[in-house]
Amino acid sequence: MKLAAFFSGGKDSTYSIFLAKKLGHSVDVLLTLYPYSDESHLLHYPNITFTKLQSESMKIPQLIEKITSNNSKNESEKLNNLVILAKEKYSIEGIVHGGILSKYQKDNFSLICEKNDLEIISPLWNKESQSYMKELLHENFEYIISSVSSNGLNDSWLGRKIDNNGLEELKKLQSKFDFNLNFEGGEAETFVINCPLFEKPLLIQNFTTEWDGYRGRFEILEAKLKDNA
Repeated sequence: MKLAAFFSGGKDSTYSIFLAKKLGHSVDVLLTLYPYSDESHLLHYPNITFTKLQSESMKIPQLIEKITSNNSKNESEKLNNLVILAKEKYSIEGIVHGGILSKYQKDNFSLICEKNDLEIISPLWNKESQSYMKELLHENFEYIISSVSSNGLNDSWLGRKIDNNGLEELKKLQSKFDFNLNFEGGEAETFVINCPLFEKPLLIQNFTTEWDGYRGRFEILEAKLKDNA
């Protein structure tokens, strides 16, 4: 099936593309919205402008639209416009999205697909957290934490690449502070810097961090695709 992918640049949306391709689908275009603010319940915010590099590395074209007002209706309308454009331009038959537990997100995406006579593919839906996080590492997905907003996650996690040791630390913190290990509750956001879908990894050249004592953000200022030669 020819698919478009709702794409934020994080581990979930990227891994859902990986799984869709393993299932035999083709992913022909990425659909990315730039949210009006980081308060969005539907969209991811940190570093989303650098999804252009991920798109280039995956050799999958990207359709982008910016949100102009801070309301969920505007987000849904803009996303629907992107889906209509993708259907016209790429003859897609369905949409893949990386939701795991968010019924709000899945209901919104499902409604957009229904309006446009498209199937929705949700390969991560209800996936068990610990096995999923291990699976990401097993499949050589490299990602950093781009924001945190949960008890137990401090500024030391900002920009950190998650490896096996990091996952073990997260499991201990999750047991103590009772957050979602896969961050599906918004406890953290992630950004993929390399994976089997990429021809070249991303190299972060400059960044800044913000921390208010509870929540924080790792903001990429400059990045490029690394030359593997």
